Amino acid sequence: MLSRRYRRNSKRGFLLLLGLMLASCASLPPPRHTTNLCSIFTERRDWRTSAFKAQQRWQAPVPVQMAIINQESSFVQNARPPRYRFLGILPLWRVSSAYGYGQAKDDTWDWYVSKTGRTEAARDDFADVTDFIGWYMKQSRTLLGIPGQDAYRQYLAYHEGHGGYRRKSHEAKPWLLQVARRVARTARQYASQLTACT
Repeated sequence: MLSRRYRRNSKRGFLLLLGLMLASCASLPPPRHTTNLCSIFTERRDWRTSAFKAQQRWQAPVPVQMAIINQESSFVQNARPPRYRFLGILPLWRVSSAYGYGQAKDDTWDWYVSKTGRTEAARDDFADVTDFIGWYMKQSRTLLGIPGQDAYRQYLAYHEGHGGYRRKSHEAKPWLLQVARRVARTARQYASQLTACT
């Protein structure tokens, strides 16, 4: 009788441990209402803290940070670009090394880590990504003269990189200009919402 109860409790303990391990590997689902910044911050209070901390540290407005993240990953923690496909079927390598909330590429993320010393930072950690975007926006302000609140041009510099922005590579990409306009609209919408919920 005792051994049967022990086996049953051991099995329950193992299943509980397995469930906890699997849950820790699962990615955080995006917020339910990504078009409303107040709703996002109500659902994810720690995100609000992280975004405002990055704003204070880097003078990077919260609505612009959040509009960039919305565009880049739709707030999907482990977002990745699609893969090239052989004969349209077999998946090959990915289009780029972009990963996480901010879709930061390996080289750009490494630059951020080397300049800030944040060796433990991760692209799928929201607090780290808001800090990264704030830092990158500051670089765009310093190197290119783009004000932090100029979501349109900040996004173009974020997407094309500082060298690409200087070369005006975005001017040959009408689709990207349209995306940057959408980011600017989202940032304005988020800014309006934020005044109502802070």
